[in-house]
Order: sequence, then C-alpha cells, then structure tokens
Amino acid sequence: MQLEKCNAQSVYEVLDSLGISYERMEHPPVQTMEDCKAIEKALGAPVCKNLFLQTRQGTEYFLLLIEGEKRFRTAEVSKKIGRSRLSFGNEEKLYELLGLRPGAISPMGLIHDKDHGIQLLIDQDVLGHGRICVHPCVNTQSVAMDTKDFREIFLRHTGHIPQILEITGQTEG
Repeated sequence: MQLEKCNAQSVYEVLDSLGISYERMEHPPVQTMEDCKAIEKALGAPVCKNLFLQTRQGTEYFLLLIEGEKRFRTAEVSKKIGRSRLSFGNEEKLYELLGLRPGAISPMGLIHDKDHGIQLLIDQDVLGHGRICVHPCVNTQSVAMDTKDFREIFLRHTGHIPQILEITGQTEG
C-alpha cells in the first residue's frame, strides 16, 4: 500500500481534532538550521533538527529530534541506543513510513506511522523548552506548540513512546 504524502493540512486537522493550540507560519523553503533563525524569532520557539536514521542493515528506523545548534554525532547516538552503526535513512523508506520527503522531515509525519515502524528518539534538551517548533510535513511552513502538548497529547495520539537521550554533540576523547 502506497502511503499518501504527509501534508500540512492533515497535520493541522489532527492538531485541531486533539485540541492542541498552535501557531503557524508560512515562509520561503528552508534547507538549513540557519534558515530557521527568523522562524524561531517570529514564533518564539526553537526549531529542532529532525533526522531520519536507520541501522546499517536497514532493519530498524529512527526519527531523531535534536536541538538545532547541536552537532549530530553518529557514534554518540549509536552508542546511546545500543546499535552498532547508524546512517541516514533512504528517501524511499522515509516516504514509505512517514509520507515525507527530505527537507520536510518532521515528527508530524508520525501520524502516518500506524505500524510503528519508526522509533522516536528525542534529545532531552528539546523537551526542556516550553515550546517546540517543527515543519508540518512541508518546509515552507512551521508550526509551534507547547512541548507538553506535543509530548502528552500528540505523541500519545500517534502511539509513539520516545526514547529520551542526553546528546552532547561532542566527540569522545
């Protein structure tokens, strides 16, 4: 079964149906965390970096939410989750599991992961902010909501229980 592409309207419908209050913003396409600075300022919430990862064998898939300023270190995250080697997931699997394309990776795509093929990993510092800002499955819009609503209402709705990680972004030495 081919998954329908995740889109902003479906995200807003889910948020509305769950009674989650949010602010949304349309903007030119963003490709880097530097592009997100103006969005963070306008919405008053940090934009988190969202990475689609897989094991080397391609048997397990992960969505990592990490603070935008932190460096992603494959070895650090692999060690913390007890997997020997992680790499970036492939585009076809991203679309198959979440209905997303690169550049628009977002935890909002979890609304389509009914079979729970994605394991959600969240940097504990992301949850330390009062609000969270992510793309609603397109990189021309951003949506900000209370972090508590994201975790306690949205994730409960999708059935994804995140593994909370302490990510430093530093190399071991």
